[in-house]
Amino acid sequence: MRRPILPQAWAAFSAPRLLAAIGFALLLTVVQPASHSQAQPDPLQSVVTITSAVPANARTARVLGTQRTGNGILIGDDGLILTIGYLIMEASEIQVMNSDGNPVPASHVAYDHATGFGLIRASAPLGVEPAKLGTSADLAEADYVVAAASGGEDSATMALVVSRRSFAGPWEYFLDSAIYTTPPLRFFQGAALFGQDGKLLGVGSLIIRDITDGEGGPPGNLFVPIDLLKPIFSDLLTFGHSTGTTRPWVGIYPVEVNGLLMVNRVATDGPAETAGIRKGDTLLGVAETPVREMDRFFKLIWALGEVGVDVPLKILRDGDVVDITVKSGDRMKWLRMKPSF
Repeated sequence: MRRPILPQAWAAFSAPRLLAAIGFALLLTVVQPASHSQAQPDPLQSVVTITSAVPANARTARVLGTQRTGNGILIGDDGLILTIGYLIMEASEIQVMNSDGNPVPASHVAYDHATGFGLIRASAPLGVEPAKLGTSADLAEADYVVAAASGGEDSATMALVVSRRSFAGPWEYFLDSAIYTTPPLRFFQGAALFGQDGKLLGVGSLIIRDITDGEGGPPGNLFVPIDLLKPIFSDLLTFGHSTGTTRPWVGIYPVEVNGLLMVNRVATDGPAETAGIRKGDTLLGVAETPVREMDRFFKLIWALGEVGVDVPLKILRDGDVVDITVKSGDRMKWLRMKPSF
């Protein structure tokens, strides 16, 4: 249930003077920490620009492009950088801008589809201090935060947490408690979300037209909570991926239309395309269980078992109900994570 303070909080955002005053005061707490005998690092400087080149034959090239630019957050003294995974997925070359504005080569460390996080490592010092990880579980609706792209204070903005709720993405992706903020940060890809103590609370993933889930609210951003990194962090550093159970993947990109779940796209050479699923099919159910929502569709598939499990789908095509069984696969094996030209 959303707290009743939200409408008043939105009203504060519509008052420019109040917004500016609160934003300036909050930014000061992050950008200029309380003075001590030794100067404290500026967390905004930990946000750096990332560019990546992706081969034209990459699985994600058509949708995400072959030249990608976004942000990353330095989180380790050894050059370890946290970002949003789609910036570096299937990349053949990755670079990071250092504090002097010069490119530094970086190597791929890890990608995790379940959370969306990616890790890279710069090959040389960047001239900035790493950010400290906070605890996103404590972040609640109506809390004020700072959303920051690379570029320091000029690229940061005060933001309001509008909601902590689930999110389902059509690439078979689901978060239980995503962080929704407003106003939107336009250079959001891999951007940092800082708490008032200057600690990292989330990583930018999306810009959303209505962050209140159809209630006529403002546009904003979706951030992946930092707490999702902590249980898999050791695996990512050691193996490049999580060693937990891999969810079965079918390669269907659905969209909710007028209370129905439609197939908007299927992954080329993916399990669904191989089984005969087509764009325009209407998904009626998984086995005999009806589906109308994207998140329910994914959860029913994941509940069937591990990678390789048969996924019985009931679809509507040209007025006929058709049963099609899809042999699930492993999305990571379908991706071309080690590019070749």
